[in-house]
Amino acid sequence: MPDFLNVAGKTFLVFGVANRKSVAWFVGKSLEEEGARVVYSVRSEARKKSLDAQLAGRPVFVCDVEEAGAAGRLAAEVAGHGPFSGIVHSIAFANYAGGLKPFHETPRADFLQATAISAFSLVEIARAFKPLLAPRASVVTIGISSLQVTPDNYGYMGPIKAALDSCVRFLAKSFSADTAVRFNLVGSGPLKTSASAGIPGYLASYLYAEQLTYRRRALDTQEVANAALFLLSERSSGINAATLVVDAGLGANYFDKEIIRLAMRPEQRGQAGSPDHAV
Repeated sequence: MPDFLNVAGKTFLVFGVANRKSVAWFVGKSLEEEGARVVYSVRSEARKKSLDAQLAGRPVFVCDVEEAGAAGRLAAEVAGHGPFSGIVHSIAFANYAGGLKPFHETPRADFLQATAISAFSLVEIARAFKPLLAPRASVVTIGISSLQVTPDNYGYMGPIKAALDSCVRFLAKSFSADTAVRFNLVGSGPLKTSASAGIPGYLASYLYAEQLTYRRRALDTQEVANAALFLLSERSSGINAATLVVDAGLGANYFDKEIIRLAMRPEQRGQAGSPDHAV
């Protein structure tokens, strides 16, 4: 069916392109392939310059969401490109420069900075761009596939991604008072991106997650982008305030027999020590 998504000729705003591995890049490229017009927002002038070749010929603006009022300034700059049929929020940051710490040792400044950039920025963007959104626009953000797991190396970003998930629902409720704008989240399993490479010990977690997928193959970033495209389109008009999980089944496969077999090898049990039934 030609133009099944019906995004051709419409304009979308994409936040968060860093390089060719970024989820935002895959979403923007896919929108363009479907005939949509894409306006890009990047973090800094330096980032914009580094993307000169990649985003040549496209409208690219700078917005550092960590700065108060940045979203409002961007809205004023891009107003002439609207109305926007959708916004992609693919922004996250955590300061792991100090190394891996137990969650209870999370520095206040790091937690608040990561919250402002990774979660509250969605609220500020939604508020600033509300007058520029098409009547049935769709706002999509990128989160994680499970908010119940507690990976040591992800640290305080787990609770912050939970905050992002909650912001999606509350924004959907808030906007419903006087608009038909939808808000949804793509809950992605582990991906091979430049951002994830900065997470301490991420490679081991990525390979482990890959073995938990039913297909024994990790997610492609394009698969996450495909889900985002669906949510941006009016083909998903009945979906609002929701998380669409894209994880190739890993979230339902914790007791995979092969993973259990490897975990229960004699040498692994020996390292754990002998059982002690004393009370």
